[in-house]
Amino acid sequence: MTAVVERPPGTRRLHRAWLVALVTLGALIAAAGFRSSTGALLEPLEEDFGWSRATTSGAVSLNLVVYGLTAPFAAALMERFGVRRVVGWSLVLVAAGSGLTLVMTQAWQLWLLWGFAVGIGTGALALVFGAVVANRWFVSHRGVVVGVFSAASSTGQLVFLPTIAHLADGPGWRYAAGLVAAFALLLAPLVAWVVRDQPADVGTTPYGAPADWTPPPPVTASASAARLAVRTLREAARSRVFWILFATFWICGWSTNGLIGTHFIPAAHDHGMPETTSASLLALIGVFDIVGTIASGWLTDRVDSRYLLFGYYFFRGLSLLVVHALLGPTVEPSLFVFVVFYGLDWVATVPPTVALCRQHFGAEKAGVVFGWVFASHMVGAGVAAAYAGWIRQGLGDYLVAWLTAGGLCLVAAGLCLTLPRHSQPSEAPARPSSP
Repeated sequence: MTAVVERPPGTRRLHRAWLVALVTLGALIAAAGFRSSTGALLEPLEEDFGWSRATTSGAVSLNLVVYGLTAPFAAALMERFGVRRVVGWSLVLVAAGSGLTLVMTQAWQLWLLWGFAVGIGTGALALVFGAVVANRWFVSHRGVVVGVFSAASSTGQLVFLPTIAHLADGPGWRYAAGLVAAFALLLAPLVAWVVRDQPADVGTTPYGAPADWTPPPPVTASASAARLAVRTLREAARSRVFWILFATFWICGWSTNGLIGTHFIPAAHDHGMPETTSASLLALIGVFDIVGTIASGWLTDRVDSRYLLFGYYFFRGLSLLVVHALLGPTVEPSLFVFVVFYGLDWVATVPPTVALCRQHFGAEKAGVVFGWVFASHMVGAGVAAAYAGWIRQGLGDYLVAWLTAGGLCLVAAGLCLTLPRHSQPSEAPARPSSP
């Protein structure tokens, strides 16, 4: 039985949800930093080992695909085994994967370590983790919290990427990989100390919960994580809404992590810009995305999510159609405008997409459903990373890659307008059967 501590009248204590959210934010920032480091290390690895752009971008593609496909299973694992345990071991796996790159000698080892170890580890620390925490620990301000968690991916770039780029350009890429490994290893015990799986575990309720709030029923022990994830996918796949969100988030991943996140630095270098400068620009995109994504979370609590997504994808598409003409050896005002504009839009799509998953599939399924939608995001990113690498190697520049991404974003904008306002009975997924 949980002990109740009496406090003097008039005193207030910070709700445990905010402490859990703060540590979650740190883990998401770290995971984003681990993921974004690959773009800054492409050319140093190619120079050190003599590998081609297709080889290094292929490893990044595998990382992105594994990262995304891990998400729905990680969400199901969190439902069954607990958030704290899954996140802690994921950080250890990231530390091992990044640390072992220090002794690699062959390209297949890069694919194994970057693709699988770091991909699985960071996949379990992806935005699905943030969505699960927000859904469990918050009733009030949930949209804003999801927006802050989404912005963490950009904050990771801001914190880690310039440092990683300077280390790779100075003492060498191994120092950058070692930094990632050390930070992940140090973060694991902090998560174990602070994070709890449910508010009830510490004798409280979600922040802003009504007086009659009751916790959701726990996942039964007989339902394996894999079965839960696959069953949820099978049920969600009956809904047209799921496939629209799946397709638009696939395009979102293509146009962010896959193209800009992986190839912006080498693309700018093709135009004569130093890597440290382009890395700083990518980090600056992260600065503005913090503002844009938190604002998106605030808007998601007040504006129809369909129209928000339409605006985000439409204007992102327009910006990608012109970025090739803006790159050069120096940072001109027009390129800075792109950085600000694109930064505000980078992952602003996440809060309204999470809200639509919850609206159409319910709170109990929203985490795993968003896991599958997020998987499409990273598969799209993986395809884009490989596609852009092939375009660069075959045609000598990234122009076609930019135009493709811009066109796809305009398609996504149109798809968002076809989403129904409310879940249709014929499209609502069936209630899960007993395992």
